[in-house]
Amino acid sequence: MRPILAALAASVSVAACMSPPAMIAPVETRTPITFSQLLNQPRQSTDRRIAYGADPLQFGELWVPRSGRRHPVIVLIHGGCWRADLPGTELMDYMAANLRDRGYAVWNLEYRRIGHPGGGYPGTFQDIAAGIDHLRALAPKYGLDLQRVAVSGHSAGGHLALWAAGRDRLPATSPLSVENPLPMRGAVALAGIADLAGYRETGPDACGGPSTIDGLVGIQETGGRDVFGDTSPPSLLPLGDRQVVVSGALDHIVPPRFGQEYTAAAQSAGDPAKSVVLEGAGHFELIDPTSTVWPRILAAYSDLLR
Repeated sequence: MRPILAALAASVSVAACMSPPAMIAPVETRTPITFSQLLNQPRQSTDRRIAYGADPLQFGELWVPRSGRRHPVIVLIHGGCWRADLPGTELMDYMAANLRDRGYAVWNLEYRRIGHPGGGYPGTFQDIAAGIDHLRALAPKYGLDLQRVAVSGHSAGGHLALWAAGRDRLPATSPLSVENPLPMRGAVALAGIADLAGYRETGPDACGGPSTIDGLVGIQETGGRDVFGDTSPPSLLPLGDRQVVVSGALDHIVPPRFGQEYTAAAQSAGDPAKSVVLEGAGHFELIDPTSTVWPRILAAYSDLLR
């Protein structure tokens, strides 16, 4: 018995001197939602659909808080790979209703996309510019505070939001350039495809691959122009505006590295840019107010418009 007890005592002594086992990080097992799952949720709609141009697709939906004071404004630009065959403003209805109820006026823009007559280059970009600048006409009637305007977009709309923030950097020779673009406090890109050239070269095929980017920038009708020079935000850096680039860690459509690489380039150019990667989020959680990451999105808007 004594040898057995001695052996047990020795094993206990050795165990006591050993370091505790390393903790294994939990593995994320949740599956990110799809846009179909998002759109299957009940949603509100606004009764204010307002044209900013003559084309049937040149309109915005205005969500106005019920209080009578002047409202800070968030311009929303939906994603959908810049393509006519994918959903439009309805993708942003959930956000728009939530932001409206928190005291923001929301201008949810529709625009001509690839596959629509006039979509692609230059029409898609001209529509975004015209839609944003139309806020000047809406402000007196709806109590909009044009000193507090931010632009935000999701996925392809995130690209257009960053592009819109840099419109005053466009070369005067570009057909996308306009005089006196509406000033903004900054941009929040949600899973934004910030770098068109980079996404074309190394991005996943979720949006249709390089041909989609080519259709957006008019690569078949270049006439020798730099197709990314007036369409891709990195070509316009420094934008001079605050930028928050939000990515979902589980996003397979626009992986976080694209947002991180763009933010690094913006910071190197002198812009006050910030990258935020949200754990547990995929692509569409970023525009779903019921998601656990939604408070982080709200914080970005509040920081820009407070």
